[in-house]
Amino acid sequence: MKFVYGKQDWVTRERGQKNCYLLTNGLGGFSSGSMIGSNTRNDHAFIMACVEPPNHRYNMIHRLEEEICLGKNCFHLSSQEYVDAGLNEEGYRYLSAFSFEDYPKWIYQVEGAEIVKKIAMKQGENLIAVKYEIDNRRREPVIFRVTPHLQFTPKGEQPENKQEFVLEESCISSQGHTLYFRTDGMVKRIPDRLVKNLYYAYDACDGRKEKGNTFVNHFIEKQVMPQTCTGLEIVYSMKKTLDCADQVIQEAVEYRKKLVETSKLKHEAAKMLAKSADQFVAERKSTGGKTILAGFPFFEDWGRDTMIALAGCCISTGQLENVKSILRTFAVYCKDGLMPNLFPEGKSEPRYNTADAALLFIQAVYLYYQKTQDIPFIAEMWPVMKEIIACYRKGTLHGIGMDEDGLIYAGKGFDQVTWMDVRIGDILPTPRHGKPVEINAYWYNALCVMEEFGEVLKDRGDYGSLAEKVRISFQEKFWNEEAGCLKDVLSGTNADTQIRCNQIWAVSMPFTMLSKDKERLVVDTVFEKLYTPYGLRTLAKEDKEFHGVYGGEMLARDLAYHQGTVWVFPMGAYYLAYLKTRNYSKEAKEKVEEQIEVLTSAMREGCIGQLPEIYDGANPSFSRGCFAQAWSVGEILRVYEALERK
Repeated sequence: MKFVYGKQDWVTRERGQKNCYLLTNGLGGFSSGSMIGSNTRNDHAFIMACVEPPNHRYNMIHRLEEEICLGKNCFHLSSQEYVDAGLNEEGYRYLSAFSFEDYPKWIYQVEGAEIVKKIAMKQGENLIAVKYEIDNRRREPVIFRVTPHLQFTPKGEQPENKQEFVLEESCISSQGHTLYFRTDGMVKRIPDRLVKNLYYAYDACDGRKEKGNTFVNHFIEKQVMPQTCTGLEIVYSMKKTLDCADQVIQEAVEYRKKLVETSKLKHEAAKMLAKSADQFVAERKSTGGKTILAGFPFFEDWGRDTMIALAGCCISTGQLENVKSILRTFAVYCKDGLMPNLFPEGKSEPRYNTADAALLFIQAVYLYYQKTQDIPFIAEMWPVMKEIIACYRKGTLHGIGMDEDGLIYAGKGFDQVTWMDVRIGDILPTPRHGKPVEINAYWYNALCVMEEFGEVLKDRGDYGSLAEKVRISFQEKFWNEEAGCLKDVLSGTNADTQIRCNQIWAVSMPFTMLSKDKERLVVDTVFEKLYTPYGLRTLAKEDKEFHGVYGGEMLARDLAYHQGTVWVFPMGAYYLAYLKTRNYSKEAKEKVEEQIEVLTSAMREGCIGQLPEIYDGANPSFSRGCFAQAWSVGEILRVYEALERK
């Protein structure tokens, strides 16, 4: 799927800055900026290197300033907004086309000169290449110039006056890091200068750091004679070995082509999402295995997000070796029956504040088994799965344990152990302490998986009888007859009867507890109260606690985060539940295909080819939060896989 944009998409700078590209390198490093070439976030970077995968990131080169000189007149091709509007670069005025399929491509036209720009990252290395083709159809030479704006600072920080940069023949050094480069252009030193007050429009509207600095000390240029077409390439790497730009670009195309072939998916949108899914998979140095980054540009790898995203991002796409690597990593770190929500960095200990990750681990093993029938791997994971069930039964950390009725309770004090986990000081907008509906849906599903695996491995337990007890208790206590749906939590508070999207997982899991009639009622209530074309609302609009807009300072954002804000990833469970309750009929598949088609427009907005984290609850139109979210992509991929399954 190729995304093509024209001048109508950047009639104004503001409109042109709504969309960005994303390239990744499988280490946690990335390249991202707006499609008009400006940085609208502190976290945008031409090369964000990851010096210790996947989270120790350094913004090495923040942006490239690009100019073309025609005689005495110089024109910026790059765009950038500054606090002082008089410094703004407005190269988008000369941008005639932008496209993205496997790499971003820009075409600029300035008074008889055409400049084509492509960039690509190399998998497994902190290496990026930019290739320019300058076609000079004028009667006089032109000069094309690129000035790298340096930072060499940890992600989120800024260079200051005291920071020193050393430029040598083929490398730049600062803060103990060296970036090597090769180019076929002329490198010219300029006086050292700290460039202050870049303005980040998207950070400003979210109450984040709205200003930034960069450092410049050289530029690279090439003269292009009349009636000739000349290339200019620049390759940057944290290693001395440097490939040529054409090779890096071609390898990127071949790598992404192979991702599609491995996935065997047929829908064009699904093929694109298979490529996008791989952007979240990264190495983790501390464990020696693979992991899944929750989202760009903000998030690291979290246990819950990984277990949810894994199904679509790796299993649906056929990346089965990655599945085993990720599950083995989590298995090693299982403690007291819980999976880490945050992995250790340096000397830090893992954090285990999640009630769902361990149960979803069992679900992920089961989905892998359904795809592969890999009994030896199931046997390898079996002791960990048994430990999870045993610890949940007797009780474990963070107030997680089984009650006499067989249901799971979770959370105490200020612990937030479900995915609705915002805490603002002493404020818990969605505490959900008690027995959350989705946790118990996962619990029942896990018990049924254990019963099936016990038969396969000839290690039977009482999982089936306990599952039956859970089923009866769940039906008795969670059904809300008046609303025709499930209670969100059993807590004895008003939160119990709030209509939330969490109930959809009680229908979409492989093993579920409700009758077919009640499952259909749940799906229809979710459609009536929570469904939007881009995701499910986290709270019904008529609820007095509903927040329709996500934005502003962190307090305002956090209060809205799970109180009506639309999330993309539950949409996957909704469509799977809809198909299930309609017996995967031809008509049901056609309806889902019709409705899910609109997500291709979501893939054109925000981060091109990706799906975002969230949208406003009242009127979901522009993406919010992370512009690329792993579980959003993964869950929609599961839907496409289900649609293509015979």
